[in-house]
Amino acid sequence: MLFISKNAFDKHSASAGRTKRLMVYSRPIKCGLAQNTKRNACTLLFIFLTSFSFSQNAAKDTLQINIHQAEKIFRDNNLQLLAQRYNIDAQRALILQAKLWPNPNFSVSQGPIIPIYDPTSQYPHSNFFYHSEMSAGISQLILLAGKRNKQIKLATANTSLAEYQFFDLLRTLKYSLRSVFFNIYYLQQSSKVYETEIKALQKVVSAYSDQQGKGYIAEKEVVRIRAQLYSFREEYVTLANQIKGLESELRLIVQVKPTVYIAPVIDADSIAKLDPSKYPLASLIDSAFRNRTDLQVARTNTEINKITYNYQKALAVPDLTLGISYDKQGSYANNFTALGASIDLPFFNHNQGNIKSAKFMIENTAALQKSIEATVEENITNSLDIAYSQDSIYKTIDPKFSNDFERLADAELTAYQKRTVGLLEFLDFYDAFKQNVLQVNTILYNRVQAFEDINFYTATNFFN
Repeated sequence: MLFISKNAFDKHSASAGRTKRLMVYSRPIKCGLAQNTKRNACTLLFIFLTSFSFSQNAAKDTLQINIHQAEKIFRDNNLQLLAQRYNIDAQRALILQAKLWPNPNFSVSQGPIIPIYDPTSQYPHSNFFYHSEMSAGISQLILLAGKRNKQIKLATANTSLAEYQFFDLLRTLKYSLRSVFFNIYYLQQSSKVYETEIKALQKVVSAYSDQQGKGYIAEKEVVRIRAQLYSFREEYVTLANQIKGLESELRLIVQVKPTVYIAPVIDADSIAKLDPSKYPLASLIDSAFRNRTDLQVARTNTEINKITYNYQKALAVPDLTLGISYDKQGSYANNFTALGASIDLPFFNHNQGNIKSAKFMIENTAALQKSIEATVEENITNSLDIAYSQDSIYKTIDPKFSNDFERLADAELTAYQKRTVGLLEFLDFYDAFKQNVLQVNTILYNRVQAFEDINFYTATNFFN
């Protein structure tokens, strides 16, 4: 077995930027592969460089922010929160409406419509307005059984419900923001191992291409290296697309322009100090029962149905209408004035159906409230157990592992160049190291996510 020319590696390294494009677009792949394999390889190369070009363009508008800055932008710009704020204002306006009294009713009539001829007058219709009939009246609806106060209570409760829904939306979107933020960060860390390994394998392939036909390396080895290179590039493109999808979700949450590329920045020291034993389970559950806005929504819905039940019972009581009327000459005496009152007689409709429906709705929301309370307790207990498990796995990671990657990768590449290691060992190292880095980043993300779950389920920033 012959050695790879050292000059070929040096030449490639010195002109990496220029060679990268020439290699793909000018130099054909001649490695003994089948025609379909060549076509697939070229497709993968095109996808990779397209993705690389896109990321370079997106980097022009890169926004580097930490999690607290992202939350501030989110609170200021998110349109869903803005819409929910308007809903709160709309509900508050209904409190004002409920406090208003019904308008009085005024009526007047003048007749007859067609004047009657007066033979005693030398002028037709001269006595029409004097002899015509006219009546007028004004009345006021009086709400009985405390209907107005119950309407005010109902509007106030609906306003409280809208406020709790706003804070629950804020809690949910904030959880999504933080989850996506950390997911993007750790996926970006994983992508770096692909970039390093693809660059190293490309050096080998390019070195062979520069020395093609000179017998420095067996062609079957280059075929194997190219296959590994294409595999890494395909995985890299898949990972890049996953990051792009999360970036899109993050941009929608914080409401920034589609041309902005968000580069998360984290405080690794603060994350490393997170400890699931810092707060006991009982304290977490108590905090959740005090602060969980979805619990407050459930409780408010129960309260609203209780108010609605009392209001429906009040509607069974007829309202009273008081009024005063005047009649010019349509009664037994001219200029007749009278006071009046009217009320419906509750012989048939006692609002029975609405009262029963409201009573059943109280039972419905009370059952849902108990279900949510049980779910809250279970979620917190489970999330704390997961946090302990993820923290335990995290403590087994060697902190020097990631820092040694580039040194180990360069050493392995040099060893293969000098033929002190074989092809299989060289490729196995790169594949194993890649898997190891991916697993470490997955462990780091899952640990952070476990603490974010606790914050979400307790509605408290215990771990921030």
